[in-house]
Amino acid sequence: MQSEALPLQNRKQLSATVVITSKDRKEELRSAVQSALEQSAQPEVLVIDDGSSDGTSEMVRNEFPAARLITHEKPTGLIVGRNEGARLATGDIIFSIDDDAIFTSPTVVAESLELFAAPRIGAVAIPYVDVKQSPELKQLAPDAEQIWITDRYIGTAHALRRDLFLKLGGYRELFFHQGEERDYCVRMLNAGYLVRLGSGTPIHHFESPKRDTTRMDLYGRRNDLLFAWLNDNWSRLPIQLLGTSINGIRFGFRVGRPVRMLQGIGMGLRDIFRFWNERAPLPGRILKTFRSLQAARQTPFKDVLAMMRLDDVDDSHHEL
Repeated sequence: MQSEALPLQNRKQLSATVVITSKDRKEELRSAVQSALEQSAQPEVLVIDDGSSDGTSEMVRNEFPAARLITHEKPTGLIVGRNEGARLATGDIIFSIDDDAIFTSPTVVAESLELFAAPRIGAVAIPYVDVKQSPELKQLAPDAEQIWITDRYIGTAHALRRDLFLKLGGYRELFFHQGEERDYCVRMLNAGYLVRLGSGTPIHHFESPKRDTTRMDLYGRRNDLLFAWLNDNWSRLPIQLLGTSINGIRFGFRVGRPVRMLQGIGMGLRDIFRFWNERAPLPGRILKTFRSLQAARQTPFKDVLAMMRLDDVDDSHHEL
């Protein structure tokens, strides 16, 4: 490859849909929807009210008639909601933000759309700041002169190709809460597509105090084990399950919540048998590449092509 100035993957102007799934966070949601509707790229804005009881649907309907509203009578969960949003979206590229996040500039969507012009980019990890935690800018490419690849994105700050997402089956709903993005990214890698780090204007994430840390602890450890069970080959699976369990226990002691972590590990071991037939191990070279990306967090595009033994031109999505 002579240059990082890669040929355009397509000449069509990509359209966008912003999907926001919310439950009982009406006040936070108001700012998120407003920032999405102000985007210069004029994306479709799709709001999924996941069984709220605080008047969320009424607020969206009355204050944001330009937004498309889907109302669930009963909660189905964030992962189910995002899969539904992908099926219902009309845009080529799906942007996802949480209801407690905002686009800080009207240009965020337009800037991110441009990053899909490079070949083999299946998703973009958009820069973001966890405003209530620190000023650190996360998911930011080291420079804008070349393409940088990472192993995953966060749910509140990413964009992905809708047709590829649907082709790969979307998120595995068995994860229920957390871990679905990493699992999708490794499956996307197996299909020959990569996650690109963004370099534009960030999203601001105002992490809600209503978040259930108990559920996060339990499902975090459970889903770590399920990720290994679903994706690792038999030769590495025992050591991955053991190492994942030990690391989860260590993390529990470090944060002062070991009992929750042990309970989550127990849930994971139980659900391995529950989802026994869902196992679909990936090739060893894919898992090796994924773990290299995970360790580095930011890898030049050309190095990933070499690891994957891919050409620098992708013609499988020329019709996009």
